[in-house]
Amino acid sequence: MTENISRLYINGKEIILIPTAHVSKESAELVKRVIQEEAPDSICIELDEKRYENIRNPKAWEQTDIIKVIKTKRVGFMIANLALSSYQKKMAEKLGTTVGGEMLQGIESARETGATLVLADRDIQTTFLRIWRKLNLWEKCKLIVSIFFTFDDEEEELTEDTLRELLDGDMLGGMLADMKKEFPKIGNVLISERDQYLSQKIKNAPGDKVVAILGGAHVPGVEQEIQKDMDTQSLTEIPKKSPIAKIIGWAIPIFIIGLLIYGFVTGFQTGLEQLSSWVLWNSTLAGLFTLLALGHPLSILTSIVAAPFSSLNPFVAVGWFSGLVQSFIQKPTVHDLHMIQDDILSFKGLFRNRVLKIFLVVIMANLGSTIGTFVAGADIIRNLFG
Repeated sequence: MTENISRLYINGKEIILIPTAHVSKESAELVKRVIQEEAPDSICIELDEKRYENIRNPKAWEQTDIIKVIKTKRVGFMIANLALSSYQKKMAEKLGTTVGGEMLQGIESARETGATLVLADRDIQTTFLRIWRKLNLWEKCKLIVSIFFTFDDEEEELTEDTLRELLDGDMLGGMLADMKKEFPKIGNVLISERDQYLSQKIKNAPGDKVVAILGGAHVPGVEQEIQKDMDTQSLTEIPKKSPIAKIIGWAIPIFIIGLLIYGFVTGFQTGLEQLSSWVLWNSTLAGLFTLLALGHPLSILTSIVAAPFSSLNPFVAVGWFSGLVQSFIQKPTVHDLHMIQDDILSFKGLFRNRVLKIFLVVIMANLGSTIGTFVAGADIIRNLFG
Protein backbone atom coordinates (compact mmCIF):
# COMPACT_ATOMS: atom_id res chain seq x y z
CA MET A 1 0.00 0.00 0.00
CA THR A 2 2.82 2.41 0.83
CA GLU A 3 4.25 1.94 -2.66
CA ASN A 4 0.92 3.04 -4.19
CA ILE A 5 0.78 6.43 -2.47
CA SER A 6 0.70 9.24 -5.04
CA ARG A 7 2.16 12.73 -4.60
CA LEU A 8 0.97 15.44 -6.97
CA TYR A 9 1.74 19.16 -7.31
CA ILE A 10 -1.14 21.27 -8.63
CA ASN A 11 -1.03 25.09 -8.72
CA GLY A 12 1.57 25.23 -5.97
CA LYS A 13 -0.38 22.81 -3.79
CA GLU A 14 0.96 19.43 -2.67
CA ILE A 15 -1.64 16.67 -2.83
CA ILE A 16 -1.05 13.19 -1.37
CA LEU A 17 -3.43 10.43 -2.45
CA ILE A 18 -3.66 7.39 -0.16
CA PRO A 19 -5.24 4.34 -1.83
CA THR A 20 -7.11 2.16 0.65
CA ALA A 21 -9.17 -1.00 0.98
CA HIS A 22 -12.25 0.00 2.91
CA VAL A 23 -12.36 -3.10 5.10
CA SER A 24 -8.64 -3.40 5.73
CA LYS A 25 -7.05 -2.71 9.12
CA GLU A 26 -3.74 -2.01 7.37
CA SER A 27 -5.37 0.85 5.45
CA ALA A 28 -6.37 2.59 8.67
CA GLU A 29 -2.84 2.21 10.06
CA LEU A 30 -1.39 3.61 6.83
CA VAL A 31 -3.70 6.65 6.98
CA LYS A 32 -2.68 7.38 10.56
CA ARG A 33 1.03 7.11 9.80
CA VAL A 34 0.95 9.26 6.64
CA ILE A 35 -1.04 12.05 8.32
CA GLN A 36 1.35 12.07 11.27
CA GLU A 37 4.35 12.33 8.96
CA GLU A 38 2.91 14.85 6.51
CA ALA A 39 0.94 17.15 8.87
CA PRO A 40 -1.45 18.30 6.10
CA ASP A 41 -3.60 21.43 6.18
CA SER A 42 -6.63 19.48 4.91
CA ILE A 43 -7.76 15.86 5.00
CA CYS A 44 -10.20 14.76 2.30
CA ILE A 45 -12.24 11.60 2.84
CA GLU A 46 -14.36 9.66 0.37
CA LEU A 47 -17.65 10.34 2.15
CA ASP A 48 -20.64 12.60 1.65
CA GLU A 49 -22.66 14.18 4.46
CA LYS A 50 -25.11 11.27 4.83
CA ARG A 51 -22.45 8.55 4.94
CA TYR A 52 -20.32 10.69 7.24
CA GLU A 53 -23.17 10.73 9.76
CA ASN A 54 -23.83 7.01 9.27
CA ILE A 55 -20.22 5.99 9.75
CA ARG A 56 -19.99 8.07 12.92
CA ASN A 57 -23.26 6.60 14.16
CA PRO A 58 -23.52 2.96 12.99
CA LYS A 59 -26.84 2.59 14.84
CA ALA A 60 -28.47 5.29 12.76
CA TRP A 61 -30.66 2.64 11.11
CA GLU A 62 -32.45 2.25 14.45
CA GLN A 63 -33.91 5.75 14.05
CA THR A 64 -35.25 5.07 10.55
CA ASP A 65 -38.79 6.35 9.97
CA ILE A 66 -40.23 3.53 7.84
CA ILE A 67 -43.46 5.38 7.07
CA LYS A 68 -41.51 8.41 5.84
CA VAL A 69 -39.39 6.16 3.61
CA ILE A 70 -42.54 4.77 1.97
CA LYS A 71 -44.27 8.13 1.60
CA THR A 72 -41.21 9.77 0.05
CA LYS A 73 -40.78 6.90 -2.45
CA ARG A 74 -37.31 6.00 -1.15
CA VAL A 75 -37.80 2.26 -0.66
CA GLY A 76 -35.55 1.36 -3.61
CA PHE A 77 -32.83 3.77 -2.48
CA MET A 78 -33.03 2.40 1.05
CA ILE A 79 -32.66 -1.20 -0.12
CA ALA A 80 -29.69 -0.39 -2.38
CA ASN A 81 -27.96 1.51 0.42
CA LEU A 82 -28.59 -1.31 2.88
CA ALA A 83 -27.38 -3.96 0.44
CA LEU A 84 -24.11 -2.14 -0.22
CA SER A 85 -23.35 -1.36 3.41
CA SER A 86 -24.31 -4.87 4.52
CA TYR A 87 -22.00 -6.45 1.96
CA GLN A 88 -19.08 -4.40 3.26
CA LYS A 89 -20.01 -5.21 6.84
CA LYS A 90 -19.85 -8.91 6.01
CA MET A 91 -16.40 -8.51 4.46
CA ALA A 92 -15.17 -6.48 7.42
CA GLU A 93 -16.36 -9.09 9.91
CA LYS A 94 -14.39 -11.78 8.09
CA LEU A 95 -11.29 -9.61 8.41
CA GLY A 96 -11.97 -8.74 12.04
CA THR A 97 -12.03 -5.02 11.29
CA THR A 98 -14.48 -2.11 10.93
CA VAL A 99 -16.13 -0.92 7.72
CA GLY A 100 -14.61 2.41 6.72
CA GLY A 101 -11.94 2.17 9.42
CA GLU A 102 -9.57 4.29 7.35
CA MET A 103 -12.24 6.99 6.99
CA LEU A 104 -12.82 6.98 10.73
CA GLN A 105 -9.07 7.26 11.20
CA GLY A 106 -9.00 10.24 8.84
CA ILE A 107 -11.77 11.90 10.85
CA GLU A 108 -9.93 11.24 14.11
CA SER A 109 -6.59 12.43 12.71
CA ALA A 110 -8.21 15.67 11.49
CA ARG A 111 -9.52 16.27 15.00
CA GLU A 112 -6.15 15.51 16.59
CA THR A 113 -4.04 17.59 14.21
CA GLY A 114 -6.47 20.46 13.65
CA ALA A 115 -6.51 19.84 9.89
CA THR A 116 -9.63 20.83 7.95
CA LEU A 117 -11.84 17.82 7.26
CA VAL A 118 -13.30 17.83 3.73
CA LEU A 119 -16.17 15.52 2.76
CA ALA A 120 -15.10 15.05 -0.85
CA ASP A 121 -17.61 12.59 -2.27
CA ARG A 122 -20.86 13.22 -4.10
CA ASP A 123 -24.15 12.70 -2.29
CA ILE A 124 -24.94 8.98 -2.30
CA GLN A 125 -28.59 9.47 -3.21
CA THR A 126 -27.56 11.55 -6.22
CA THR A 127 -25.26 8.74 -7.35
CA PHE A 128 -27.98 6.09 -6.99
CA LEU A 129 -30.58 8.21 -8.76
CA ARG A 130 -28.22 8.98 -11.63
CA ILE A 131 -27.60 5.24 -12.02
CA TRP A 132 -31.30 4.40 -11.82
CA ARG A 133 -32.40 7.04 -14.32
CA LYS A 134 -29.78 5.92 -16.85
CA LEU A 135 -30.90 2.27 -16.84
CA ASN A 136 -33.73 0.99 -18.97
CA LEU A 137 -36.47 -1.24 -17.53
CA TRP A 138 -34.71 -4.50 -18.42
CA GLU A 139 -31.41 -3.31 -16.93
CA LYS A 140 -33.18 -2.24 -13.73
CA CYS A 141 -34.71 -5.71 -13.31
CA LYS A 142 -31.35 -7.41 -13.92
CA LEU A 143 -29.63 -5.07 -11.47
CA ILE A 144 -32.09 -5.83 -8.66
CA VAL A 145 -31.65 -9.56 -9.17
CA SER A 146 -27.85 -9.20 -9.35
CA ILE A 147 -27.70 -7.25 -6.09
CA PHE A 148 -29.45 -9.97 -4.11
CA PHE A 149 -27.57 -12.86 -5.71
CA THR A 150 -24.24 -11.20 -4.90
CA PHE A 151 -24.66 -12.55 -1.37
CA ASP A 152 -24.64 -16.22 -2.33
CA ASP A 153 -21.06 -17.04 -1.26
CA GLU A 154 -21.16 -16.93 2.53
CA GLU A 155 -18.03 -19.01 3.06
CA GLU A 156 -15.65 -17.14 0.79
CA GLU A 157 -12.21 -16.92 2.36
CA LEU A 158 -10.26 -13.69 2.23
CA THR A 159 -6.70 -14.32 1.10
CA GLU A 160 -3.82 -11.96 0.35
CA ASP A 161 -4.97 -11.90 -3.27
CA THR A 162 -8.48 -10.94 -2.16
CA LEU A 163 -7.06 -8.15 -0.01
CA ARG A 164 -5.14 -6.88 -3.01
CA GLU A 165 -8.41 -6.84 -4.96
CA LEU A 166 -10.04 -4.91 -2.11
CA LEU A 167 -7.32 -2.30 -2.45
CA ASP A 168 -8.63 -1.70 -5.93
CA GLY A 169 -12.16 -1.43 -4.55
CA ASP A 170 -14.48 1.44 -3.76
CA MET A 171 -16.31 2.46 -0.60
CA LEU A 172 -19.63 2.80 -2.38
CA GLY A 173 -19.36 0.27 -5.15
CA GLY A 174 -17.41 -2.74 -3.89
CA MET A 175 -20.40 -5.00 -4.28
CA LEU A 176 -21.09 -3.75 -7.81
CA ALA A 177 -17.52 -4.17 -9.04
CA ASP A 178 -18.29 -7.45 -10.84
CA MET A 179 -21.35 -5.95 -12.50
CA LYS A 180 -19.59 -3.15 -14.36
CA LYS A 181 -18.96 -5.27 -17.46
CA GLU A 182 -22.63 -6.16 -17.64
CA PHE A 183 -23.75 -2.62 -16.71
CA PRO A 184 -21.29 -0.11 -18.26
CA LYS A 185 -23.54 2.77 -17.22
CA ILE A 186 -23.00 1.83 -13.57
CA GLY A 187 -19.23 1.95 -13.95
CA ASN A 188 -19.42 5.40 -15.50
CA VAL A 189 -21.63 6.90 -12.77
CA LEU A 190 -20.11 5.00 -9.86
CA ILE A 191 -16.44 5.45 -10.72
CA SER A 192 -15.74 7.88 -13.58
CA GLU A 193 -18.15 10.63 -12.56
CA ARG A 194 -17.08 10.42 -8.94
CA ASP A 195 -13.42 10.56 -10.00
CA GLN A 196 -14.20 13.94 -11.54
CA TYR A 197 -16.15 15.14 -8.51
CA LEU A 198 -13.55 13.91 -5.99
CA SER A 199 -10.66 15.45 -7.95
CA GLN A 200 -12.21 18.92 -7.89
CA LYS A 201 -13.07 18.76 -4.20
CA ILE A 202 -9.54 17.63 -3.38
CA LYS A 203 -7.90 20.25 -5.58
CA ASN A 204 -9.97 23.01 -3.98
CA ALA A 205 -9.41 21.87 -0.39
CA PRO A 206 -7.93 24.66 1.80
CA GLY A 207 -4.21 24.83 2.55
CA ASP A 208 -0.96 24.12 0.73
CA LYS A 209 -0.77 20.43 1.65
CA VAL A 210 -3.73 18.08 1.25
CA VAL A 211 -4.06 14.38 2.09
CA ALA A 212 -6.88 12.51 0.34
CA ILE A 213 -8.07 9.09 1.52
CA LEU A 214 -9.60 7.20 -1.41
CA GLY A 215 -10.67 3.72 -2.41
CA GLY A 216 -7.97 2.25 -4.62
CA ALA A 217 -10.28 2.24 -7.66
CA HIS A 218 -10.45 6.04 -7.64
CA VAL A 219 -6.76 6.91 -7.49
CA PRO A 220 -5.89 6.48 -11.21
CA GLY A 221 -8.96 8.46 -12.28
CA VAL A 222 -8.40 11.24 -9.75
CA GLU A 223 -4.76 11.55 -10.84
CA GLN A 224 -5.97 12.15 -14.39
CA GLU A 225 -9.01 14.32 -13.68
CA ILE A 226 -7.30 16.56 -11.12
CA GLN A 227 -5.24 18.10 -13.91
CA LYS A 228 -8.42 19.46 -15.49
CA ASP A 229 -10.69 22.33 -14.49
CA MET A 230 -14.36 21.47 -14.63
CA ASP A 231 -17.74 22.51 -13.29
CA THR A 232 -19.08 19.79 -11.00
CA GLN A 233 -22.65 21.13 -11.09
CA SER A 234 -23.58 18.85 -13.97
CA LEU A 235 -22.39 15.87 -11.90
CA THR A 236 -24.81 16.69 -9.08
CA GLU A 237 -27.91 17.09 -11.20
CA ILE A 238 -30.54 14.35 -11.17
CA PRO A 239 -31.41 13.38 -14.76
CA LYS A 240 -35.03 14.14 -15.48
CA LYS A 241 -37.34 11.27 -16.20
CA SER A 242 -37.64 10.55 -19.88
CA PRO A 243 -40.56 12.41 -21.50
CA ILE A 244 -41.46 9.10 -23.09
CA ALA A 245 -41.76 7.51 -19.65
CA LYS A 246 -44.06 10.32 -18.51
CA ILE A 247 -46.16 9.97 -21.64
CA ILE A 248 -46.44 6.21 -21.18
CA GLY A 249 -47.25 6.70 -17.49
CA TRP A 250 -50.30 8.73 -18.46
CA ALA A 251 -51.07 7.07 -21.79
CA ILE A 252 -51.67 3.59 -20.36
CA PRO A 253 -54.31 4.67 -17.79
CA ILE A 254 -56.01 6.95 -20.32
CA PHE A 255 -56.00 4.14 -22.89
CA ILE A 256 -57.48 1.68 -20.40
CA ILE A 257 -60.16 4.14 -19.28
CA GLY A 258 -60.96 4.78 -22.94
CA LEU A 259 -61.37 1.04 -23.57
CA LEU A 260 -63.66 0.68 -20.56
CA ILE A 261 -65.81 3.59 -21.71
CA TYR A 262 -65.91 2.15 -25.22
CA GLY A 263 -67.02 -1.16 -23.77
CA PHE A 264 -70.00 0.48 -22.01
CA VAL A 265 -70.84 2.43 -25.19
CA THR A 266 -70.88 -0.85 -27.09
CA GLY A 267 -73.15 -2.40 -24.52
CA PHE A 268 -73.69 -2.29 -20.78
CA GLN A 269 -73.00 -6.00 -20.42
CA THR A 270 -69.80 -5.69 -22.49
CA GLY A 271 -68.60 -2.78 -20.41
CA LEU A 272 -69.35 -4.67 -17.22
CA GLU A 273 -67.33 -7.64 -18.45
CA GLN A 274 -64.34 -5.44 -19.33
CA LEU A 275 -64.50 -3.68 -15.97
CA SER A 276 -64.66 -7.05 -14.23
CA SER A 277 -61.61 -8.22 -16.18
CA TRP A 278 -59.69 -5.09 -15.15
CA VAL A 279 -60.57 -5.48 -11.46
CA LEU A 280 -60.01 -9.23 -11.46
CA TRP A 281 -56.52 -9.24 -12.98
CA ASN A 282 -55.24 -6.23 -11.03
CA SER A 283 -56.65 -7.35 -7.69
CA THR A 284 -55.67 -10.99 -8.09
CA LEU A 285 -52.06 -10.41 -9.13
CA ALA A 286 -51.43 -7.57 -6.66
CA GLY A 287 -52.88 -9.69 -3.85
CA LEU A 288 -50.99 -12.80 -4.98
CA PHE A 289 -47.63 -11.02 -5.11
CA THR A 290 -48.28 -9.49 -1.68
CA LEU A 291 -49.02 -13.01 -0.44
CA LEU A 292 -45.72 -14.21 -1.93
CA ALA A 293 -44.01 -11.51 0.16
CA LEU A 294 -45.75 -13.11 3.18
CA GLY A 295 -47.62 -9.90 3.81
CA HIS A 296 -50.20 -9.66 6.57
CA PRO A 297 -53.76 -10.66 5.49
CA LEU A 298 -54.85 -7.02 5.81
CA SER A 299 -51.95 -5.95 3.57
CA ILE A 300 -53.05 -8.55 1.02
CA LEU A 301 -56.62 -7.27 1.25
CA THR A 302 -55.37 -3.69 0.79
CA SER A 303 -53.53 -4.73 -2.39
CA ILE A 304 -56.67 -6.42 -3.69
CA VAL A 305 -58.88 -3.40 -3.05
CA ALA A 306 -56.45 -0.63 -4.05
CA ALA A 307 -54.79 -2.12 -7.15
CA PRO A 308 -57.60 -1.47 -9.71
CA PHE A 309 -57.74 2.21 -8.69
CA SER A 310 -54.01 2.93 -8.15
CA SER A 311 -53.19 1.40 -11.55
CA LEU A 312 -55.16 4.20 -13.17
CA ASN A 313 -53.34 6.96 -11.30
CA PRO A 314 -49.64 7.59 -12.16
CA PHE A 315 -49.17 9.54 -8.92
CA VAL A 316 -49.86 6.64 -6.56
CA ALA A 317 -48.91 2.98 -6.31
CA VAL A 318 -50.68 0.12 -4.60
CA GLY A 319 -47.49 -0.87 -2.77
CA TRP A 320 -47.49 2.37 -0.81
CA PHE A 321 -50.89 1.54 0.70
CA SER A 322 -50.03 -2.11 1.32
CA GLY A 323 -46.67 -1.19 2.84
CA LEU A 324 -48.23 1.38 5.17
CA VAL A 325 -50.82 -1.17 6.35
CA GLN A 326 -48.06 -3.73 6.87
CA SER A 327 -46.08 -1.21 8.94
CA PHE A 328 -49.08 -0.45 11.17
CA ILE A 329 -50.14 -4.06 11.69
CA GLN A 330 -46.68 -5.57 12.20
CA LYS A 331 -44.71 -2.67 13.60
CA PRO A 332 -40.92 -3.06 13.36
CA THR A 333 -39.10 -3.48 16.64
CA VAL A 334 -35.77 -2.02 17.72
CA HIS A 335 -34.34 -5.51 17.18
CA ASP A 336 -35.54 -5.50 13.54
CA LEU A 337 -33.83 -2.17 12.93
CA HIS A 338 -30.68 -3.35 14.68
CA MET A 339 -30.50 -6.55 12.61
CA ILE A 340 -31.46 -5.02 9.27
CA GLN A 341 -27.93 -5.00 7.85
CA ASP A 342 -27.46 -8.68 8.68
CA ASP A 343 -30.91 -9.88 7.64
CA ILE A 344 -30.75 -8.29 4.18
CA LEU A 345 -27.91 -10.68 3.35
CA SER A 346 -30.23 -13.71 3.22
CA PHE A 347 -33.63 -14.55 1.78
CA LYS A 348 -34.70 -15.91 5.18
CA GLY A 349 -33.75 -12.59 6.74
CA LEU A 350 -35.81 -10.68 4.16
CA PHE A 351 -38.95 -12.42 5.39
CA ARG A 352 -37.99 -12.56 9.07
CA ASN A 353 -37.12 -8.89 9.51
CA ARG A 354 -40.27 -6.75 9.75
CA VAL A 355 -38.63 -3.70 8.18
CA LEU A 356 -37.41 -5.66 5.17
CA LYS A 357 -40.76 -7.42 4.86
CA ILE A 358 -42.47 -4.01 4.63
CA PHE A 359 -40.13 -3.04 1.80
CA LEU A 360 -40.74 -6.42 0.15
CA VAL A 361 -44.51 -5.93 0.37
CA VAL A 362 -44.20 -2.50 -1.30
CA ILE A 363 -42.11 -3.88 -4.16
CA MET A 364 -44.08 -7.09 -4.71
CA ALA A 365 -47.50 -5.40 -4.59
CA ASN A 366 -46.36 -2.85 -7.17
CA LEU A 367 -44.91 -5.60 -9.35
CA GLY A 368 -48.11 -7.64 -9.22
CA SER A 369 -50.24 -4.62 -10.04
CA THR A 370 -47.99 -3.70 -12.98
CA ILE A 371 -48.25 -7.19 -14.43
CA GLY A 372 -51.99 -7.13 -13.80
CA THR A 373 -52.31 -3.88 -15.73
CA PHE A 374 -50.74 -5.33 -18.86
CA VAL A 375 -52.54 -8.66 -18.61
CA ALA A 376 -55.91 -6.98 -18.03
CA GLY A 377 -55.28 -4.50 -20.84
CA ALA A 378 -54.47 -7.29 -23.26
CA ASP A 379 -57.55 -9.22 -22.15
CA ILE A 380 -59.82 -6.19 -22.65
CA ILE A 381 -58.42 -5.54 -26.14
CA ARG A 382 -58.81 -9.18 -27.09
CA ASN A 383 -62.42 -9.28 -25.89
CA LEU A 384 -63.38 -6.03 -27.60
CA PHE A 385 -61.64 -6.45 -30.94
CA GLY A 386 -60.56 -10.10 -31.10
